[in-house]
Amino acid sequence: MKLTQHFTLAEFTRSATAQAKGIDNTLNPSAKADQRVISNLKNLCENVVEPLRQHSGVPIVITSGYRCPALNRAVGGSPTSQHLTGEACDLHIPSVGEGRRWLEWIMDNTTFDQLIWERTRSGTRWIHVSCKPDPTKNRHQVLRLTKT
Repeated sequence: MKLTQHFTLAEFTRSATAQAKGIDNTLNPSAKADQRVISNLKNLCENVVEPLRQHSGVPIVITSGYRCPALNRAVGGSPTSQHLTGEACDLHIPSVGEGRRWLEWIMDNTTFDQLIWERTRSGTRWIHVSCKPDPTKNRHQVLRLTKT
């Protein structure tokens, strides 16, 4: 199922952790509860991820999108994570410089809720971005986080 021109639902539900642990992280487009999550993912794509893709002209890799509760627990996610509702995703950045350009572009050109430059102590970096369905509720919060 396509969410936007360059993004599919499968990209936002794919998870190596889910696969390794036997967790079903799929969404059923005909199930009412899942329809809200899919709508939120579409909103995130339309307002942030697809505009970034069109601006950058290069593929954007989603490393973590929607997480069912079991997957969220397995990865140590917050119990209030926006990944649980389809309002957030993590973007792989090909380089530090490109990641910084993406971060600045998102800040200057999109309506987002949270934008977090994340990294592990070992140096792995990614961008967490979220977007609420009601644009008036987006906080435009920009953070930097180092995970141990």
